[in-house]
Amino acid sequence: MRSDLVPEGLWERVAPLLPPAPERRRRHPGRLRVPDRTALAGIMYVLRTGVAWRDAPGETVGCSGVTAWRRLRDWTEAGVWPRLHAALLTELRRADLLDLGDCAVDGSHVRALEGGDHVGPSPVDRARPGSKHHLIVDRQGIPLTVALTGGNRHDVTQLLPLLDAIPPIRGLRGRPRRKPRRLYADQGYDFDKYRRLLWKRGIKPVIARWGVPHGSGLGKVRWVVEPSFAWLHQFKRLSIRYERRADLHQGLLELACSIICLRKLRLQT
Repeated sequence: MRSDLVPEGLWERVAPLLPPAPERRRRHPGRLRVPDRTALAGIMYVLRTGVAWRDAPGETVGCSGVTAWRRLRDWTEAGVWPRLHAALLTELRRADLLDLGDCAVDGSHVRALEGGDHVGPSPVDRARPGSKHHLIVDRQGIPLTVALTGGNRHDVTQLLPLLDAIPPIRGLRGRPRRKPRRLYADQGYDFDKYRRLLWKRGIKPVIARWGVPHGSGLGKVRWVVEPSFAWLHQFKRLSIRYERRADLHQGLLELACSIICLRKLRLQT
């Protein structure tokens, strides 16, 4: 197994969250189970390179791509990835590396070559099948939550579900934080109804308006979401959607967000 695929810091945080391995049968036990860290290396290899699961090199990774896919399926169904992301956000807040005062939200289109759940005709890609990644980030571009929808879903329809999906972020004394103070967004979110809903939640909406000349100054804060999408789509398995199952693609998105959080921790410690 290539050690660079699963660094020690990542494994230390993932291992406690994994479900226990099933007990081996006493009679006809079959092959030995591939170690969890080796299977995670297979998942990381596919996530980084974008190769098909069947083409993952077993001699490099340490297990077949099919084994890695099955472990991804099992761990996704067990809810490992959102718990990993929440744990890393807590670490960032404890280290004073998370700024929840100003957050930004946006969506990004990706092609969906294999179809599946949450796929629709993309309005920016000649109605080809596509999906959307929706993201909320803090002031430094750290992803707080990510969601997957069909390519034909309007960005604003996911605004409230995204806010609801932000995990309770602990790390400091007092109540855990679950919402930003101010939320920045582009003109795609320019609906007075959603401004009122944000105010009701105690969040100040700072949303660009249609027809207003360029130069509002909102881009000074809102721009951070664009590099975050670039970081996310550096994982080649996410720049184009190949997974037919939406939950598995969502799991890979959450794993990628966790890795981005871990990089931020490493840079500052």
